[in-house]
Amino acid sequence: MSITATPTPGAKLLTPKDHTLVMIDFQSQMAFATHSIDAVTLRNNAGLVASAAAGFGVSTILTTVAEKSFSGPMFDEIKAAFPGQAMLDRTSMNTWEDAAVIKKINEIGKPRIVLSGLWTGVCIVGPALSAIDQGFEVYVIADACGDVSAEAHERAMQRMVQAGAQPMTSLQYLLELQRDWARTDTYDMTTGIARKLGGAYGLGITYAKTMFNAHEG
Repeated sequence: MSITATPTPGAKLLTPKDHTLVMIDFQSQMAFATHSIDAVTLRNNAGLVASAAAGFGVSTILTTVAEKSFSGPMFDEIKAAFPGQAMLDRTSMNTWEDAAVIKKINEIGKPRIVLSGLWTGVCIVGPALSAIDQGFEVYVIADACGDVSAEAHERAMQRMVQAGAQPMTSLQYLLELQRDWARTDTYDMTTGIARKLGGAYGLGITYAKTMFNAHEG
């Protein structure tokens, strides 16, 4: 039987309105012991994810653990993207076991959950496996997560993928939300985030714009 292709996106691709982003425990005390990714890259990637979500109007939950008593405040790069948004502070290592977070998940009512945070093997594995068990579709932004060692991070990612989670990267997240350069209403925002936080890709955009006044699309 022949298959007919159509110019339509695959159902597994994320859109700004079909998921809830949960950013977990991007806090000083958690970052101090993170060694699977350096702190500068981690902060940059977390800022890229937060900026993308804020710019595209993605439903986003920001949650901390023992913020006042032990772990410290959420990264400034994330707070700057969501000025004034309250942090949901927890005692549980597994975000999915916190009643306030789950209340917010249910209020938002999206079938897909996108996760990023510290540490991969505890604070990301917990909600990922719990959400999958309850029927949610789960995505994990791997380079906006970190753990105490590369081994810990990789084993956690493998465990989640084997359970059905879909891995992606921070830049992939931004570009998947844009997906078509003809979407001019978000073009400048997307390329602006990429220029600031998108590493070598962002440098390429700056170069092309400056030297040739070139643009995507």
